[in-house]
Amino acid sequence: MPLSPVRYVFVYGTLRRGEPRDINRLNPAPRWVGLASVPGTLLDLGAYPGLLLGGQGRVRGEVYEISAELERQLDEIEEVWPQQSGEYAKREVRVVLDCPPGHQAGPLDRPVPQEVSCLLYEIAPDRARAKPVIASGDWVRHRAGPSVD
Repeated sequence: MPLSPVRYVFVYGTLRRGEPRDINRLNPAPRWVGLASVPGTLLDLGAYPGLLLGGQGRVRGEVYEISAELERQLDEIEEVWPQQSGEYAKREVRVVLDCPPGHQAGPLDRPVPQEVSCLLYEIAPDRARAKPVIASGDWVRHRAGPSVD
């Protein structure tokens, strides 16, 4: 039986570690790869954020290796399968890792960029109209409060 290709996902909001829908609570568990960023704009939709790809900004998030079974669960959470709500679209993009897998950054190390192809869930442009921009591009930092963002 052939091995399934390795799949990665970039999570930037409530699926991040320690957040209400932490991906690490799902089963089968994902494998942590690292912190990362993508070009885009992060928007505050209230209880969760939305990401619009492209532009001058950067959106911070986390990369995980996932199984096909976990990918299906994420599709259900983001409502792109089996019924599409139209709020999010599943995309595959190149993501810049802050520190390559297997590289432990020490106090004197500088992160070495590396790219990996990741799934992510982009907010539909019509759902993003007139929503506040999260200037830091970091949902966790934004939720910590205005003094941090």
